[in-house]
Amino acid sequence: MKPAFLPSLLLILACLAAPMAWAERADRGKPMNIESDNLRHDDLKQVSVFTGRVIMTKGTIVIRGARLDVRQDAEGYQYGVVFAEPGQRAFYRQKRDGGEEYIEGEGETIEYDGRADNVKFIKRGELRRYRGNTLNDQVTGDVIVYDNVTDVFTVDGIKQARNVVPSPAAPGERVRAMLSPRGPAADAAAPPVDAGGPRPVLRSTNGMEGSKP
Repeated sequence: MKPAFLPSLLLILACLAAPMAWAERADRGKPMNIESDNLRHDDLKQVSVFTGRVIMTKGTIVIRGARLDVRQDAEGYQYGVVFAEPGQRAFYRQKRDGGEEYIEGEGETIEYDGRADNVKFIKRGELRRYRGNTLNDQVTGDVIVYDNVTDVFTVDGIKQARNVVPSPAAPGERVRAMLSPRGPAADAAAPPVDAGGPRPVLRSTNGMEGSKP
C-alpha cells in the first residue's frame, strides 16, 4: 500500500476562465503603504517589521494581519511575510484585470514575492475567486501558492505519516475545491426565468419539522 502522502493538486484556472482575467499587472510596481501600531526598521538590511493591526496596500493588493516583515532586494523587488494572531488567519485581496473579479485568500502565514509575483497561503490556507459579490471558485489546503503571472495555483494537503489513516474528523488533511463553470456552461446551468407559472411547494422532512400549523 502506498504511503498516505497527499500529492499536490495543480489547478490551471486559465483554462477555465472565459474571457481571460489576470491579476492587476501594475500592482507589482506600486509602492507599499503600511499602517501598524509599531515599526522596527533596519536600513542596512533593508528590512522593516510592522506589528499590531497591520494593513498593507500595494495597488489593488490589500493584506491584513498581526505582524508584517518587509524586505527589499538590491534590484528593488519587495517581499512581505504577514503573520496572523494566534488562532486567526491573515487576509489577502487583489483585483484582477479585465472586469470586477477579485482574488481573496487567508492563511496563518501569507508570503508575498514581488520578484516572482506570487503569493503563498500557509496553514489552513483558503483561496476564493469572486466575480463582483458572487463567489465563483473556492479551494482550501495546507499550502496554496497563487501565481499572478500565469494565473495558476497549486494546493497541497497536509502530509501524513505512514501509519496515520485519514479520518472524516480531520477534513483539513485533504485538498477541497469548488469550481464554477464559465461561459456557455454557466448560462446553461442558470435557473430558467420565472414565466408566472405555479411555484413549487417546499415541504419539511420528518427530521426538520417545527411546529405544525
